[in-house]
Amino acid sequence: MHATQANPGFLKRVFVQPVQRFIQMEASGGILLLLCAVAAIIWANSPFAAAYFHLWETHIAIELGHSMVSMHLMHWINDGLMAIFFFMVGLEIKREMLSGELASPKKAALPIAGAIGGMIVPAVLYAAFNAGTASAGGWGIPMATDIAFALGVVILLGKRVPLALKVFLTALAIVDDLGAVLVIAFFYTSDLNFISLGIGAAFLVALIAINRMGVRRPAPYVMLGIGLWVAFLQSGVHATISGVLLALTIPASRKMGAYAFMAVSRDLAYKYMGLTEPNQRDLKHDQAHVVHEIEHACKDVSSPLVRMEHALHGWVNFLIMPLFAFANAGVRFVGTDITAALTSHVTIGVIVGLFVGKQIGVSLFSWLSIRLGLAEMPSGTTWRQFYGVSLLAGIGFTMSLFVSNLAFTEAAMLDSAKMGILLASTIAGVAGWIALSRSAATAPALDAPAAVPAAPKTRTQPAPVESAAPAPAPAQVATEKEPSYVNA
Repeated sequence: MHATQANPGFLKRVFVQPVQRFIQMEASGGILLLLCAVAAIIWANSPFAAAYFHLWETHIAIELGHSMVSMHLMHWINDGLMAIFFFMVGLEIKREMLSGELASPKKAALPIAGAIGGMIVPAVLYAAFNAGTASAGGWGIPMATDIAFALGVVILLGKRVPLALKVFLTALAIVDDLGAVLVIAFFYTSDLNFISLGIGAAFLVALIAINRMGVRRPAPYVMLGIGLWVAFLQSGVHATISGVLLALTIPASRKMGAYAFMAVSRDLAYKYMGLTEPNQRDLKHDQAHVVHEIEHACKDVSSPLVRMEHALHGWVNFLIMPLFAFANAGVRFVGTDITAALTSHVTIGVIVGLFVGKQIGVSLFSWLSIRLGLAEMPSGTTWRQFYGVSLLAGIGFTMSLFVSNLAFTEAAMLDSAKMGILLASTIAGVAGWIALSRSAATAPALDAPAAVPAAPKTRTQPAPVESAAPAPAPAQVATEKEPSYVNA
């Protein structure tokens, strides 16, 4: 104990720095998600399984004045924390539509085609195995791709996967998320409470109004967003949809262009240097004012959307998604008829939908879009590599688990769905890893490849600032106008 106290850097080297290095890893989010899922399965099948399942039944109530929201812990995670996850999804969708891989029809054609195929074919295959049964409503379970797990596998493979394919997989997963949001909103909605829907609509109109008024501080959006979430929670529409709607109202424009920022920051840096004295240790009042101006300039050059995305991505990656996995992945195998569970319509439908349907749908629809001239093959890639990525699209973990909770209320069906998701995601991940590991990374697939797109911006590692087109004059400091369809 004395040695540790005498060396204050000991704890930092042994405990803090390894954690910091892990968090900085691009694949760390997927690794933590996997560890939480495995921990949930182990606990759910241990002698202490009852404690695991009772934990999520803990009742929690939040009361404010005469209003109160009261739910079990499981619902706080699935309806509350996951609304923040869906808010993050909405921010990513909006960013990609404005300045990313979905910003132009030519760039967006391939991931959109692949995502559409990757949603339609799995849903059809699941429906074929469950037609006319009580489990037919689970067709939406195998439609989504887990971006954290899929990109985690790709990142661990390193240079064996071309950058263009990483970008494709990122854009594909984001379109998948958009499809899942629409499916949840339109097909997994209970009886509607039109009064609550009307209140929610009023909050949404208020959010759009403050966007159009030029409000850029996060506090008004957060307060109105909470009201939107509570209204949707009581409306019958799943509360997480409020997160996506809130994200679409967050301003995506910047107050200062790139050249103006460089000019202002340079002038402020020179001003700070002029106020600095030799051997000075403390910050003077004038210097503090300059630092404050620099902070304002840094905020002005980045949009509220990007700042919120950066502020939230660590919480989503390292708290919300792992906690969701830990709460929902606990499938009990002990005392269960494994043969009956594996041969149930639900389990087979989910496995076939995710593993078989995803690879067929993504590959086939992407191939058709290229053959029809609607899209171009990613530069420097082969069809073998492309097939490997389509296999990884079958990792459906987070969103599939989420939809399964909406599709089934019967415990047996829900457990069968979770078992199918875990097995299919594992098989798809291993198969994709093997296919990409063995694939050649040199020969391009087409004679005239497309230009390599920009590096992907994902929940795992969003871009630090938005890219900006060169301004006509360095001194220009004007607010960029946001496209009207984004605010609608």
